[in-house]
Amino acid sequence: MVGYKFCEKIVAKFGPGKFDIVVYGEEPRPAYDRVHLSEYFSGSTADDLLMAPASWYQENQIKLVTGEMVTEIDAEKKTIQTHKGTTDSYDKLILATGSSPFVPPVPGVDKDGVFVYRTIEDLNDIINYGEKIKKAAVMGGGLLGLEAAKALLDMGLETHVIEFAPRLMPRQLDEAGSSILKSKLESLGIKIHTQKNTSEIAGNGKVTALSYADGSELDIEMLVISAGIRPRDEVAQKSGIEIGPRGGIVVDNYMKTSLNDIFAIGECALHDNMIYGLVAPGYEMAEVVIDQIAGEGTREFTGFDMSTKLKLIGVDVASFGDPFTDPEISHTIVLEDKIKGIYKRINVTRDGKNLLGGILVGEASEYNMLLQMVQNSMVLPPNPEDLILGARGGGEGGALGGVESLPDEAQICSCENISKGDIVKCITEEEITDIGQIKKSTKACTGCGGCTPLVADLLKLTLEAQGKVVKKTLCEHFDYTRQELFDLIKINNIQSYDKLLDKHGKGDGCEICKPAAASMFASIWNEMILKQDTIQDTNDRFLANIQRGGTYSVIPRIPGGEITPDKLIAIGRIAKKYDLYTKITGGQRIDLLGARVEQLPEIWEELVAEGFESGHAYGKALRTVKSCVGSTWCRYGVQDSVTFSLEIENRYKGLRSPHKLKSAVSGCIRECAEAQSKDFGIIATEKGWNLYVCGNGGARPQHAQLLAADIDKETCVKYIDRFLMYYIKTAEPLQRTATWLNKLEGGLDYLKEVVVHDSLGIGEQLEQDMQLLIDKYECEWKKVVESPELRKKFKHFINSDEQDPALKFESSREQKVPVDWNK
Repeated sequence: MVGYKFCEKIVAKFGPGKFDIVVYGEEPRPAYDRVHLSEYFSGSTADDLLMAPASWYQENQIKLVTGEMVTEIDAEKKTIQTHKGTTDSYDKLILATGSSPFVPPVPGVDKDGVFVYRTIEDLNDIINYGEKIKKAAVMGGGLLGLEAAKALLDMGLETHVIEFAPRLMPRQLDEAGSSILKSKLESLGIKIHTQKNTSEIAGNGKVTALSYADGSELDIEMLVISAGIRPRDEVAQKSGIEIGPRGGIVVDNYMKTSLNDIFAIGECALHDNMIYGLVAPGYEMAEVVIDQIAGEGTREFTGFDMSTKLKLIGVDVASFGDPFTDPEISHTIVLEDKIKGIYKRINVTRDGKNLLGGILVGEASEYNMLLQMVQNSMVLPPNPEDLILGARGGGEGGALGGVESLPDEAQICSCENISKGDIVKCITEEEITDIGQIKKSTKACTGCGGCTPLVADLLKLTLEAQGKVVKKTLCEHFDYTRQELFDLIKINNIQSYDKLLDKHGKGDGCEICKPAAASMFASIWNEMILKQDTIQDTNDRFLANIQRGGTYSVIPRIPGGEITPDKLIAIGRIAKKYDLYTKITGGQRIDLLGARVEQLPEIWEELVAEGFESGHAYGKALRTVKSCVGSTWCRYGVQDSVTFSLEIENRYKGLRSPHKLKSAVSGCIRECAEAQSKDFGIIATEKGWNLYVCGNGGARPQHAQLLAADIDKETCVKYIDRFLMYYIKTAEPLQRTATWLNKLEGGLDYLKEVVVHDSLGIGEQLEQDMQLLIDKYECEWKKVVESPELRKKFKHFINSDEQDPALKFESSREQKVPVDWNK
């Protein structure tokens, strides 16, 4: 990667043909992205991972030689020789040989079934061997080891991680942070073994077990070793170039080796006794060498910040600055939430003025700004704990400032070493208006992508400072925001996508604007969505969620979770008839999975006959309104939560919105229905009801906030009408209510003014708009059941009644489940 980046940067600086450049690579393909190597297991091809195709080298007059390893360097004659006998000459030689996996000298390491995790060929070997086994382990609990564990998990294998140290990621995380990460990974099914010293890889010719120094064993069928890296310095050492005591090509601040006109960059280079295992320092080294070749000689490499943020198997993990620090020079502030799996630690100076570093696990949205505070020695707020806890006591926002507070020299993109000033200058001088143009011009956001949020904020602020209108247009086919299109559809009575495109758009549309328009039509007119089925997402097009294996799920509405025994029996009978897998959902409903597409109308017909309706589990619509048993049965209940939840769910059923909606009604402050984790939640009080809004669970949970307290039912419903319609009118596509509120100027206080105090004078109109949608509600399943034309659309083959021949099932716990794709 670093070798390619050198080529890219020197061509960008001088243009093609300024120098005769020859690249030799041992692997059979051009440089590829090892940072995202694990994506190979989730569908990316070798070509997808290429930094640039072979044609790029040709277009830029660079000779690329692949599959040929340089084995000798003659510094006096200035020549190199390859393993194929090729001899070539040079004026300047840049060694970007990278690193190789460190393989511990454990007996049995040469057995079949033992692999390293470094190249695409390694991954192919792992995939092929993994098809024959069920249980595998990774030796190494560092960054790459956990990436390898994810790959094994994706292959459907029982996965173990073996770490010699007492904790995972010992270089980045402290004990508490590592413990949270361990719990998260174990909840995904990965088995973690720490403080394990492997003494032997057992097996007769192929691995069958790991033997540990403490006498214990672990039975496995495959082992992937990811125990660190070793710099590729063999050819340098053979040629008389100085090598460090523990390996690595010794370089100075100009990346010069001990021999004239030979440089080293990337993981093979040892600078100030340090090997840098990230791409960003390697890219900076490449810049330094280009400066030397250009004869400018002013740029130096003086070390690099090793802060990093990544997502390990779906878990945010970040460390920045000095994550540990000496307690004699610092104070440590820690937030630890074992229930949610969140750990945050910041280290501040003794005087509380500056941030030294920290650790984030489970939630790392503050990473970019915290890193900037460390790198730019920014003064801390009066209460440094607010950096990770957020503002309290009624204050708005957190203590983190925005990108506007950063100095111009602040490094925004570490991969490409792009500063805030560089980006602002680019936006201003080149009249840039979108992120794509910034990427093309500066290369910011093209590496790990972690700087994208900061760059987006910087673009918005710079354009606003220039007096330009910053507008989030829907896509390239509509020069309008979602809010503007919403109004245009309503005012002009537009009820079809073709008419909308003809009147206000251009081109043929795309996968962004089509479902967004479909959502707006449904939110404004509440017409049967299958009237325009070709613009719907798959789930809406078939009124069911497509599942793994190609079958669909059927979830009938069960308002408030209340169901009669007869209806329970009916669901059981129907599920048994169609051999459907059944499961209770988290929203107090029953999920029927494994239906073929042609079976859907038949299943719906039987459910409708038993009094059920569509649960809209497939749509961006109201899903469920959970309830506890309330005052009807519970001795703690102060209001009838079940009746109210039924009234709420039946009122808003079928309501389409920018994203899914969930609700709950709790009969007392014990909150058994979890109303404060919903898009709108209601909690009973002695005096009436408290209404909470804009909460959600999921990957980024957020508590709902109190909108109104101790109100009666009628007022509560009125406020919900206004809140939901205002959200539907003003949110971005696919924006949950929590995110919408976070970005709403004025936040909760402003929302209260609009909904409760009707500050905009639109309260009555919002209520009327809601009533229109309620009055036009029809069960979508019933419409299909009653329409022969609509029923015809539910076929796997458009010209045949045959079933999908690819569907395969197996038995698990007396129910059918789809056969694992990886088998």
